[in-house]
Amino acid sequence: MAFSFLQQELAIDLGTANTVIFMNDKKVIDEPSIVAIDKLTGKCAAVGTKAKAMQGKENQNIKTIRPLKDGVIADFDASEQMIREFIKMINNNKRSLFSPSLRMVVCIPSGSTEVEKRAVRDAAEHSGGRDVQMIFEPMAAALGIGLDVTAPMGNMIVDIGGGTTEIAVISLGGIVADESIKTAGDVFTTEIQQYMRQQYNIRIGEPTAEQIKIRIGAAISELEEPLEPFVVKGPNLMTVHPVEAPVTYQEVAHCLDKSLVKIESSILTVLEKTPPELYSDIVRKGIFLTGGGALLRGLDIRLSKKINIPFHVAEDPLRAVARGTRIALKNPHYPFLMR
Repeated sequence: MAFSFLQQELAIDLGTANTVIFMNDKKVIDEPSIVAIDKLTGKCAAVGTKAKAMQGKENQNIKTIRPLKDGVIADFDASEQMIREFIKMINNNKRSLFSPSLRMVVCIPSGSTEVEKRAVRDAAEHSGGRDVQMIFEPMAAALGIGLDVTAPMGNMIVDIGGGTTEIAVISLGGIVADESIKTAGDVFTTEIQQYMRQQYNIRIGEPTAEQIKIRIGAAISELEEPLEPFVVKGPNLMTVHPVEAPVTYQEVAHCLDKSLVKIESSILTVLEKTPPELYSDIVRKGIFLTGGGALLRGLDIRLSKKINIPFHVAEDPLRAVARGTRIALKNPHYPFLMR
């Protein structure tokens, strides 16, 4: 097509924690979903990794915003600025007299209301999208790990993202039963912060709690390969003197227990709603874990013991939804894509 350079096709995984964008089968953006705003001008000062480096270190003229909360847009203007800046980053090496027309597929939580869907569509259109389609996250995750979502067969996905945990049973290109709960990565981070306050009287910021989660995050207290304790440094809440505390993975598993029980309960609720024929498919094939939360060590073992069905951690679970969104972009006639 002679004017194909005037159209860009973008697959956008607009996540609470990270935004991943694919263009022409190539990953072009993989950045934290955070934007730094200059309070004096109201304009974007930094986005992605640069903005994350400013988090917790802002001065009176700069504020950092995570525009998505619980998987949906919480700050419309900041979301629009963030998407716009990411698209600029893609195009900054290309000099053109014309701005390309953008076709986008954006993924959203399966529990999104009509208002939340509209907010995503509007943010994408205001950022230059001419043709915007949406896909539910569990469907994108299933596509991303290579499942045949259109077959007459039950596939079950548990996608633990930053803002939401999406649990869905998929068959014949549609979602048969699902739950979307707001117990996910951000809640894990908050619980680690609270634990450090209560147990050690240390005040830590969100980035440090995130680091603890990544370095020694676990779902069970007995791992085959034990992890070294992580030394946390911070101010004592009472004296403000600097203190250190070695935190073990067993402590992290203990402090995340309540949240993991909620996820287990939601998985059981979805299984209760699943028709018997699809249920037997799921028992045979197992349940697939995707999203950043799937990287919690021992989570598959814990869930398998609790629910008596095998759980499998997908390959590169963090990017499964983004990969599935890219596949959906190449197949605009999929019945589960929404406008």
